[in-house]
Amino acid sequence: MKAVANEQDVLAIESQGQPADLPSSTYEMICRGAAIDPSAPALSFFATAHDYANPERWTYGELVRDITRTANMLSRLGVQRDTVVAYVLPNLPETHLVVWGGEAVGIVCAINPLLEGDAIGELLNASGASVLVTLAPYPGTDLWPKVQAVLHKVASLKHLVLINLADHAPGEQRFAARMLQRGECSRLHGEEGVRGAVPAQINVHDFAEAIAREPGVALTAADPVNRDDMSSWFCTGGTTGLPKIAMRQHGNEVANAWSAGQVLGESVGPGKTIFCGLPLFHVNAVMVTGLLPFSRGAHVVMGTPQGYRGEGVVQRFWDIVAHYRINFFSGVPTLYGSLLDIPVGERDISSLEYGLCGAAPMPVELLRAFQARTGIRILEGYGLTEGTCISSVNPPLGDRRAGSIGLRVPGQGMKAVMVDEAGRYVRDCVADEVGQLVISGPNVFIGYMRPEQNNGIWLDLADGGRWLNTGDLGRRDADGYFWLTGRKKELIIRGGHNIDPAAIEEALHRHPAVQIAAAVGRPDVHAGELPVAYVQLKPGTSANEAEMAAFLRDEISERAAFPKGIRIVEAMPLTGVGKIFKPALKRLETVDALRSALVEAGVERATVSIAEDALRGISVHVELPDTELESLAACALGRFPFAFSIASAQGSRSSGDGDGASETLRVSK
Repeated sequence: MKAVANEQDVLAIESQGQPADLPSSTYEMICRGAAIDPSAPALSFFATAHDYANPERWTYGELVRDITRTANMLSRLGVQRDTVVAYVLPNLPETHLVVWGGEAVGIVCAINPLLEGDAIGELLNASGASVLVTLAPYPGTDLWPKVQAVLHKVASLKHLVLINLADHAPGEQRFAARMLQRGECSRLHGEEGVRGAVPAQINVHDFAEAIAREPGVALTAADPVNRDDMSSWFCTGGTTGLPKIAMRQHGNEVANAWSAGQVLGESVGPGKTIFCGLPLFHVNAVMVTGLLPFSRGAHVVMGTPQGYRGEGVVQRFWDIVAHYRINFFSGVPTLYGSLLDIPVGERDISSLEYGLCGAAPMPVELLRAFQARTGIRILEGYGLTEGTCISSVNPPLGDRRAGSIGLRVPGQGMKAVMVDEAGRYVRDCVADEVGQLVISGPNVFIGYMRPEQNNGIWLDLADGGRWLNTGDLGRRDADGYFWLTGRKKELIIRGGHNIDPAAIEEALHRHPAVQIAAAVGRPDVHAGELPVAYVQLKPGTSANEAEMAAFLRDEISERAAFPKGIRIVEAMPLTGVGKIFKPALKRLETVDALRSALVEAGVERATVSIAEDALRGISVHVELPDTELESLAACALGRFPFAFSIASAQGSRSSGDGDGASETLRVSK
């Protein structure tokens, strides 16, 4: 089967309809992929970049056996269709076993292991998890202490399944690794070990020992799941507090994997090798380097528990590609920026057909520079957790348009529409007209767990369909390619004038010293918002704000978009998947703008903190050194569109509510 080249190919696939015999679950889909050749390599894992050439390996027969054992172990623990199995894990082979084994009998809930303990506890409570799979104590890791500290707060939890990193030590080193692991347990919890550190009502299990006792030939569950059953819950959105939990069905994941397979064609299948470096708590890694290749008999290579963040992975990436003959990988723009600094040299990377890029718009200059220097094609795409994963992608065989997010995948509707001030549908956009991007199809999720978060996310287009408002602004050109023009909530609105952050970011990326850049709005009492830019420089380069500003004068033609400030930082704040975390930058600017306004009003030495709630928005809290300053502070804060509260050493008054922590980021001088 050839890959997609143009919109006509998408329409041709749709004219045939989805196969009537699509798998009814992700488990069945993986079993079908394994049946192509049970002896073919399915999964390889190396624990360190130094030892990349000596992986652990699973054939497809072994992978399905261990997924089945995991599912049967969970069934023995009481997991049923509506039981939630949460996992807080780095990238390990067991993570895939838990995801697909968990979905085979219940609902898996992915939780970011980089979160702080309290946030992990909140998500466990919100999901009502009955089973938690995480890491056992091990020297040099901090996950167990975070999880252990909140176990007593999760009333729903009945079983704790622990994965021992010592099991991944090379054969001759495994005994020593296990001794180190036992020593860590004793150091943390004394003679009672882990059992003594876990609430009595929670049963503790060793993952490897538990699945070894289970049959791996077939599922033991009497009532198998089907396409309408929920398969996974992924956390999405939210910058502080509890994120939204998106609920997806087996039919969503099967449909999206099938659609993506139609687009990519023979480039994902038997004999093809995919590198997994993105974290497996994120849909991109789970789908693009999980269900998709497993459903088509391809080989997945997992590199270190930290993926691309693992020590030496980026530095040795071209060695890894050459050794495994990698055919494609998926990454985010910051990864491609880092790889630009690693010369390919004499390594043979001719196996690489392309790299996929998602999670955030890729600067056009970065895309062009990467392709020019490495010769590797980049297929930029677009997706969201609510759409399972992939909604559009540039076609492998067709015109790859720099800056475009490509053609929609077969079977999923996607269009730009105009809405009125109340958010109601007005009409479809014409070609190249910017509007709200909406999607509809079997890959679109059923909604968020908290009912109030579903308000306003669906649009009625008067066509009988169920359309999700993605919150992104974009356009469709005459050839069916989609282009993001900004995220509505990320637009910088200066005196009623909409400024796309990408216009500033693209210009900064043309500067030879810029590694990554991000533009956000700074609150301003006169203009509403003013654009400011944050820049992380390439290693070994130097530049200051004045030099950057001088460069931008010739690059940004829109006067309103010229940044009022350029902050050069040592390291940009990133999410767990390597996406620039703009909310952190936005909070920095908000705190600084409020402090400046207080000083201008005569209020010195005030401490400003902010909190953000998904329903109430930003709230500000100010601590004053003197009660007499309260009226001045209230007057200054009242000019901003935020709820606020004020406290002082002698007393307090409140004009709103909110609390939070001050934001800090190291800025280069």
